[in-house]
Amino acid sequence: MKWKRKDLIGLEDLTKDEIETILDMAVSFKEISTRSVKKVPPLRGKTVVNLFFEPSTRTRTSFELAAKRLSADVLSFDVSTSSVSKGETIVDTAKNIEAMKVDCFIVRHSIAGAPQIIAENVSASVINAGDGCHEHPTQALLDLFTVREKLGKIKGLKIAIIGDILHSRVARSNIWGFTKLGAYVCVCGPPTIVPCEIEKMGAKITYCLDEALEDADVVYLLRLQRERQKENFLTSLKEYSNYYGIDEERYKKILKNHGFIMHPGPMNRGIEIKSDIAERDRSLILEQVTNGIAVRMATLYLTIGAR
Repeated sequence: MKWKRKDLIGLEDLTKDEIETILDMAVSFKEISTRSVKKVPPLRGKTVVNLFFEPSTRTRTSFELAAKRLSADVLSFDVSTSSVSKGETIVDTAKNIEAMKVDCFIVRHSIAGAPQIIAENVSASVINAGDGCHEHPTQALLDLFTVREKLGKIKGLKIAIIGDILHSRVARSNIWGFTKLGAYVCVCGPPTIVPCEIEKMGAKITYCLDEALEDADVVYLLRLQRERQKENFLTSLKEYSNYYGIDEERYKKILKNHGFIMHPGPMNRGIEIKSDIAERDRSLILEQVTNGIAVRMATLYLTIGAR
C-alpha cells in the first residue's frame, strides 16, 4: 500500500494494513544490520531531530542508529541546555528548529499529546517516541515484529500484559496493535494500577497472575513506573513481587505453555522478574532491542522517504 501519513503518533489511528506495511518493510531493513557496512542511502540528505524532553537510552539510541543507517543526518537535542529551560514553548522550539530545514522530529515528552501538538504546527514529519501515559507506537511495533518473527503469526495468540497498566504508554500501544492483528490480550496487575476502562480498548482484565499466565503465548512484563505515580498504589514492592513477579515456579508455567517473556526495559530486576530468568532461552528482551532498529528504520523511511 502507498503510505500517506506525515506523522506517526499512535497505533490507535493506524489500520491493520498500515501496521502490517511497517512490519513487512522492517523485515528487509533488519538484514542491513547484519552487513559489515551497515548503511544504505534512502534518506541521504534528510535531517532527523531527536527532540527528547524525557530521559531515554534504548529509544533515543535506536532512532539515532536507524536514521544513520538510512544515511540521514541526525541532531540530538539537549533540553537541559536549550531555550526550553528559559520558558520557550515546545511549539516555538520545534518551529525554530524546523526553520533550519529539517525533515523529521522524533518527540518524547512527559505530557500526553505533546507530539500531536508539534505535528499540527510544523510541516516536518513527527514520530512519537512516547508521550506521557498515552502511547509509544514504535515500541509496540517492534514488539509486534518480534512476536511475528518468533512465532510466525499474531492472530489467535494470547498476549498477557502484566504490571503497571495505569501509567504505561507501552501497554496502550500494544493493546491497540495486538488486538488489531487478531491476538487475544489479557492485562493483569493490582486493581489500583489496572484501570477498568482498558477493556474498552479490547483487552480483558484479571487480577490473578496464574489466570493471566494460563495458555499465554507471550508474557509481557511492565516496569513499575514509580516516577509517574503521584500516590501510593502499592503496599510494598515485596508484596507486588510476590503476587505479580515472575519467579521460578511461574517461569515453569510459561515453559509448559511454550511461551516467551518480553519486557520494554528498563527492567526492575528482582521486582517484576527474577534477575537470572531475564537471561534465559524463553526471553526475547534483547531481540526486542535488536528489532527496534529495523522497525524504526521502516517508520522513518515511510514517513519521510516513501511518502
